[in-house]
Amino acid sequence: MHTEKTITVTEPLLPDLEEFIPYLKKIWESKWITNNGQFHRQLEDALAEYLGIEYISVFTNGTLPLITALQALNITGEVITTPYSFVATTHALWWNGIKPVFVDIDPTTCNLDPDKIEAAITEKTTAIMPVHCYGMPCDTERIQAIADKYGLKVIYDAAHTFGVRINGESILKAGDMSTLSFHATKVFNTVEGGALVCHDAETKKQIDFLKNFGFNGETCVVAPGINSKMDEIRAAYGLLNLKQVDKAIEARHKAADYYRAALRGVNGVKVFEDVPGVRHNYSYFPILINAEEYGMTRDELYFKMRDDNVLGRRYFYPLISTFDTYKGLESSNPANLPVATRIADEVICLPMYYGLTEGDMERVLRCIVK
Repeated sequence: MHTEKTITVTEPLLPDLEEFIPYLKKIWESKWITNNGQFHRQLEDALAEYLGIEYISVFTNGTLPLITALQALNITGEVITTPYSFVATTHALWWNGIKPVFVDIDPTTCNLDPDKIEAAITEKTTAIMPVHCYGMPCDTERIQAIADKYGLKVIYDAAHTFGVRINGESILKAGDMSTLSFHATKVFNTVEGGALVCHDAETKKQIDFLKNFGFNGETCVVAPGINSKMDEIRAAYGLLNLKQVDKAIEARHKAADYYRAALRGVNGVKVFEDVPGVRHNYSYFPILINAEEYGMTRDELYFKMRDDNVLGRRYFYPLISTFDTYKGLESSNPANLPVATRIADEVICLPMYYGLTEGDMERVLRCIVK
C-alpha cells in the first residue's frame, strides 16, 4: 500500500478564502449575482489591462467563446484545424455545422504546420482555427499570410496561452479573434470560465449580444444568441486570482527549469525548450518518450508513474481525428497526420502547478530517470 501522497498532474490556483469573503458579502448585499454586474465589468477591464489587449468578453466556460467566435464571423463550410488538441476545439466547429479539416502538426511546437495548410484549402474553406498548444505560440505571421492570400478568417484557440507574449506583444492580438479558457486546470482560473478577444468595439458589442440571447436592451433581440454569461461569484474569484497569477507563473517557470535540468540528458526523453523573445506561462510540462531509445513505451512509463502515485497525463491522446464523430473524415486518415499520430503516442505531461515542491518533483523524476 502507498503511504506517499498522490501527486496530481495539476492543482487549481485558489484565491485566499479570507480575502474572498468580503467580495461575497458585497454580492449578497447587492443581490446582483449575474448579468453584467460590477465584478463582471471589473474583471473584463482588469483582464484587458493585464493581457495587453483592448476588447475582451468573459464567458461561463472556454468552449462557448469558440462557438460564439464562429457565429460572430459567420464561418461556414470547412475550417482547417489541428487534430492535436482538446476535443472542444473541433466540437465547436461541429456544433456550428462546420466540417473540420485536419492538418498535421509541427514536430518542434506541436502546433498546426503552416507548410501543410495550403494543400488542405478548398473552395469551401472559410477559416483556419489553430491552437497555441501548451501555450507555445503558433507561427502567426505565416498563418496570417496564408489567410490573407485566400481570404480566410483566423480564430486562435488560445486556451493554454494566458499571459503569453512575443517580444512584449500579447499573442492574443493575432488573427481575427482568440479564445481563452479559465477552467480550474488552467494557469489562471475562475473555476469554470473563458473569454473571447477581438480587436474593435463594434465586434465586442456583437459578441456581448450573442452571449446574452441576442438582447440589445430590454425588448430588442438582434441575433439568435446563447446564454454564456459569467456570474458575479466567479468574476470576483477571478479578480482575486489575477492578483497572484504572476507569482504562480514564476513558480511554474522554476519548476519547468528544475525538470529540464534533470531530463535534458536522459536518453529517449525529449523536453521542450523556451523560445527566445517569448514570455511563456508554463501551463504544461510535456515530454516525449522515444520507446526504442528509452527502453520503455510512453504507456509503460505512464502506468509505472501511476503505480507510484504520480499522475501524469497523456495530453493529447488519442487524437481528435480518431474519435467516432471525426474518424470518418478524409482528413482523419493517419497517413495524413504522421507527426500528430507519433507525438500522441509519445507524449506525457508531468505534474505542473503552483505549489509543486522540489520533493514532489524529485518523486516524479525518480519514476523517469533510471
